[in-house]
Amino acid sequence: MGVAVHQDVCATFFDRLRNASSRALLLDYDGTLAPFTPDREHAFPYPEIPELVARIIRTGTRVVLISGRPATELLFLSGIHPHPEIWGSHGAERLLPDGSYQVDLPLPDHQSALKAAVHSLNACGFASRVEVKPGGIAVHWRGLSAAERSPMETKIRSLFASAIEDHGLHLLPFDGGLELRAPGKNKGDAVSAILQESASEVAAAYLGDDQTDENAFRAIKERGIAILVRPDPRPTVADSWLRPPEELGRFLREWLTACGVEA
Repeated sequence: MGVAVHQDVCATFFDRLRNASSRALLLDYDGTLAPFTPDREHAFPYPEIPELVARIIRTGTRVVLISGRPATELLFLSGIHPHPEIWGSHGAERLLPDGSYQVDLPLPDHQSALKAAVHSLNACGFASRVEVKPGGIAVHWRGLSAAERSPMETKIRSLFASAIEDHGLHLLPFDGGLELRAPGKNKGDAVSAILQESASEVAAAYLGDDQTDENAFRAIKERGIAILVRPDPRPTVADSWLRPPEELGRFLREWLTACGVEA
C-alpha cells in the first residue's frame, strides 16, 4: 500500500465522467459522508452533502450507499430523499429505492455462535456498545479514552476467541471498534456485484475512509476510481485522497458539473 495522491487523480476521472453514457457513485457512510460521533444514532451527514447526493441521483447517476451499518439505519440517518440504493452490513443486505429488500443470512451454526457472543458481551456489561446486525456483531468504543479502550478491547477479543477458533467466524477491526462476522460478503463483493450490473463503459467511483473499504477500493480499480475520504492520509490502495467536508463537497459539485448540471 502507498499514500493516495491528494486530489490530482480526480481531474482525469472527471474528463472521463463528462463523456460517459453511464455513471455510478458508490459511497461509504460513517467517516465518509458523516463525521464520526460517539452517539451512533446521531451520526448525521456533513451539511450540504444530502442535497448534493440527491441532485446527483437526479442526473441519472446510479448512487449506492455501501455501509457496515444495517441498511434501514441509513434510511433515517442519511437525509437523502428519495433514498438511494443501500447495501448494508458490508453487502449482506440490499435495499432498493422501491423498498424491495434482500438479505443473506449466516449459516445456522454461525448464527448460534453470534448469539452466544452477544450473550457474553451483555453479561460483561457491554450491552450499550453492542450493535447486532445480519451476519455480525459490532462493538463500539469511540469516545473512550485509550486507558478505557485497552482493557475493553482485550476482554472483547477474549470473548470472541471461541467463535473465531471453533466456529470459523472472522474478526474485523474498524475505526472505533471490532466486529465479529460470519464468513460472507464484504464491501468489495458489493462493488463487484454493482459493477457487473452496470454497463461495461460505466464511469464509477467509490469513496470510503477506513480499512473495511480497502476491499471496495480493490474491486473498483479496473472500472473506476477509488477515493480515500478522511482528515489525514493513511496507507491505502485508493487512487486519491480528499479531506472532508470541504473537498468532499467540491468533489460532489464537480460530479454535477460533469453531468451538465450547474453546481
